[in-house]
Parts: sequence; structure tokens; C-alpha cells
Amino acid sequence: MTKFETLGLEKPLLDAISDLGFETPSEVQEKAIPILLEQETDLVALAQTGTGKTAAFGFPMIQKIQSESRTTQGLILSPTRELCLQITNELKLYSKYVKGLSTVAIYGGASISDQARQIKRGAQIIVATPGRMKDMIGRKMVDISKIDYCVLDEADEMLNMGFFEDIKDILSNTPKEKLTWLFSATMPKEVSVIAKKFMHKPQEITIGTKNAGTSTVQHEYYVVGGRDRYPALKRLADANPGIFSVIFCRTKRDTQKVAEKLIEDGYNAGALHGDLSQNQRDLVMNSFRKKQVQMLVATDVAARGIDVDDITHVINYQLPDEIETYTHRSGRTGRAGKSGISMVIVTRSELRKIKSIEQKIQQAFLSKKIPTGIEICEIQLYHLASRIKETEINPEIDNYLPAINDVLEGVDREELIKKIISVEFSRFYNYYSKTRDLNSSDDRVDRGERKDRSKGDIPSNGSVRYFINVGERDNYDWMSLKDFLRDTLDLDKEDIFNVDTKDSFSFFNTDAQHTEKVLQTFTEFKVDGRFINVEVSKNPGGSGRGGRKRDKKRGHRKGGDNKSFRGGRKNNSGKKGGKKRPGFY
Repeated sequence: MTKFETLGLEKPLLDAISDLGFETPSEVQEKAIPILLEQETDLVALAQTGTGKTAAFGFPMIQKIQSESRTTQGLILSPTRELCLQITNELKLYSKYVKGLSTVAIYGGASISDQARQIKRGAQIIVATPGRMKDMIGRKMVDISKIDYCVLDEADEMLNMGFFEDIKDILSNTPKEKLTWLFSATMPKEVSVIAKKFMHKPQEITIGTKNAGTSTVQHEYYVVGGRDRYPALKRLADANPGIFSVIFCRTKRDTQKVAEKLIEDGYNAGALHGDLSQNQRDLVMNSFRKKQVQMLVATDVAARGIDVDDITHVINYQLPDEIETYTHRSGRTGRAGKSGISMVIVTRSELRKIKSIEQKIQQAFLSKKIPTGIEICEIQLYHLASRIKETEINPEIDNYLPAINDVLEGVDREELIKKIISVEFSRFYNYYSKTRDLNSSDDRVDRGERKDRSKGDIPSNGSVRYFINVGERDNYDWMSLKDFLRDTLDLDKEDIFNVDTKDSFSFFNTDAQHTEKVLQTFTEFKVDGRFINVEVSKNPGGSGRGGRKRDKKRGHRKGGDNKSFRGGRKNNSGKKGGKKRPGFY
């Protein structure tokens, strides 16, 4: 396996890499770094967000910069304040052993005079947002007429945000003989125009397939009636107790409305849109990074530059108008080697858009069902049992045990467990037990099969859903659990589908013809001395009915914050939630 030492990097950078704990370069780093170090060439690199692009251009730029000169030699343009600051911080970490090298961030929402003073003291590398950079050039606060290197990071996002003219104006103030390195997730027409106008015979590297989605993300869609988007969103959240997600809406108004409703219903949610002040935006993003906000509702523009590796789900509350925008949305999850889920809530009339996206990203969507209330109760019940098992005992409880034992005298173990679980389970059950099915009638589910399953029978055809007592805490994600089941059962990969991993348990489906084999294989089955239990789910329809033949990369995500939502706690908005939503807290 290729190591950083073989890429041509010098000792100061290798020492910094060692401090950061990096061991193996990502694909974009492995391809880009040797080219940028060894050749004086322009470069177009197409790679999804979260693939290590900052290091791919950052290491070569730092190594080539003359740190003894105070002249600005490198310019990096990025779409948002957050991404600008992130790149700056990373470059400072990379260059910690390069004496005299200074990297300065310039962006809107901060003192322009303070930023100008930092540049005047000597900044070999400037990381900037296009708007603030153009402003400072116009005021003659910055000189980029002698730069040797220019990086356009997230170029498609900058152009989607309307920075085309700003970028052209900025680049017109740079020398023609500079090297330009363009990094982008997709290659829309506007990016091609920039490349042709300001780059000279650039080399091109592509990570994956051009404009395609990342293979670590599973794409799902749920068909509902137009009025059921919000109830469907709540059920998807409740069916994934450890969710840490970004929810995308088209407009600022919808973003604020959905976030407020989620907060009112007891979810840890926040809104991110263009009407927020920079201070409000910073507060929301800080809460999200600390996972105090677990459902961030955002517009596409406001979400540019969000760089959080642990996002488990992206939920498209409404589909965007442009397919490239969907690629950016789904790229927020499945990062840093983790798997993720991109969910789309659609109406019947929007199904044609799913086909278009599939063709563009070259990945198939999985048609899935909005979980029923009973299915959610089942998931939450197992989640509660897991939380009880994993709870650390507070030693202070010992002082109260004699009195508690007196109160519980005469209650046997089994009855006590039922009572403890029922304290929380009853609230969820009472809320969901009589709720209606939210799935659109155009769901292609066999009605006869659903009727049989409601009686708890194992169907003789169709698919069967199983419960298995391993999950994320056992280091399984949907991909690795699917591989484990395939190898253990000696089935083809396509025979195991709809793999949903939770904290300490999971679900999966097979065709009914494999049921006997599954149950026999996992009778008295042990791994490392531990019994692995598999049984037919009490609600075997699961959330994965439909889409059987479309399965490419199914399942669930790994990681994420395993804390459940806490209704009634104060969230970042200052509002008190938990009045409407039941839950296991």
C-alpha cells in the first residue's frame, strides 16, 4: 500500500503528517501530490467532498512555497466562510514545521482592516472567499499579482453560488504564468468555461466516475402524499435512533418552518439559511458539530462548506432542481471511509427525477417504505433495552436501594423488566399504534403479501425480514454486516438486502426460500464465544419492502452519535421541546 513517504514529500511535511496520525494517502492525494510536486502543470481534479482534497493541494503548495519571502505566492478560493477557515486551519497544521510560513484567511463577516493587517505582515498563502477577496482587491488591500499558485476549491459550489463573475475578476488580477489547480466534485458547463479560459492544457484526474456519487453512500427514496412529507420525516428520524443528519429544503421559509416544527415536537433540531446573521450561523454550526443539534435543516446555499465527517444521513425533504446539487447534498455523508444514507422523500409525480439522478450518479436508488408505527416501536424497544444494558451504574444509587427494594418487594425479575420497559414503551406505543400508513398507493408492494404478514406468518414467497443481535457497537456497518451474512450463509450478495444496522442490533431481508437455511444456520451459532441470535422480525415487512431487484449497495450506516433524542431539553433556539413527541429518554 502506498505511503506518504513515497509521494515525494519532504521531512517537515512528513513530520506533520505523523503528528496528525495519517498513515495512508487517499486516492486523490495519491494521484495529485506526485503530479503537483514533480510537474509545472495546471490540474483539474474531480473528486467528491470528504476525500482529502485539502491535503492533495495543500502539501504540494506548502512544499513549493518560498517561506523566507513574505510575498503572497499562493491563493486558495473557497465558497464559504466555514470552508475557508477549515482549509486555513488544516494548512497551518500541515506547515507547523515549516519555519516562517504564514497562512491567512480572508472572508466576510469579520473585520476587513484586521485581515488587511495580517496580510501586510506577510502571508505567503491566502485562503479567501470570492466576495471578500474581490472587495479587498478593489480597495488595494491585497496584492495577488505575483502569485505562483492558485487553487479553486469546490469550484462547482462557488459557481452554483453565483461567484462566476467574481472569480473571473479575481483571476484577471493574477499573472498568466501561474499554475492553477481546480478541484471540484462535478464538472458542469460553468466549471469547464473557467478551465478553458484560465488554464493551460491542464492534466485531469478523476476519482471514481466523473459526476458520479460516492460508493459509500446508499441512495433511498420514499414515496408519500404531498401532505405527508413532514410526518414521513419524523418517522424516518424515529426509525433511526442515532441519527445525525442534514435535512435539505428548497427555500429559506421551508427550512425555518421544518426546523421549528421539529423543535416543537421534541427533536434536537436547528435551521441554517441565508436570513441568519453570521453570529446565529456560527452558533447553529457549533451546536451541530458538538451534536447538540442532531437534525440540521438547511438550504443548499447555506450548507455549502459544511465539513463534518460523522453525518449518518442526508434527508432530501424536497429534491433540488439541479442534479449536481443532489450530488453535493449526498456527499455530506459517507465521508472519511464511513458509510452513509441519502434519503429522498418524493411524491408520485417526482419519481421521474429519481431516474434522472440515477443516470447521472450512476448508482441505483432503493425504493423503501416509510416505517409503520409498530415497526418504529419495535426498533425503539430494542434501542431502549440496549441503552439500559449499556448504562453505567451511578454509585450514589446504593444509598437509595434499601427503600427501592422495599417498594419493589414481591415483583419477580421478568415482571420487573416488563414494567421498566413499559414505562417508556407505552408512550411510544400509544402514540404510534393507531397511526395510518404514510406510503403512497403507488408503491408496487404486493397487497396480498402485506395481508399475510400482518398476521405474523412467514410468507412462502416474497421476502422475509430478520432481527440479528449485532450492530454498530460490534463494529458492523451495513456493508460489513452484509458481507458477514453472505459468507456465513454461503449466499450470493444479492440474496441479502435491506440491511439496517442500529446501535446493538440490526435487520436484514432474504427471499422467503432462504428462511429455513437462515434460521438453521444461526441456531446455537457463536462468534468469539458469543451467541449470535437471528429470528424473524415480529414486523417482517420492515421499512425495506419494494425495490428488491434494484439492490446495488444496500443497508445502513456506520458510526454516528448513539445518544437518543432528549425531549424536554432546551435546544439551540431556546425553545423547549418534548411536548408532542413520545420517546425513550
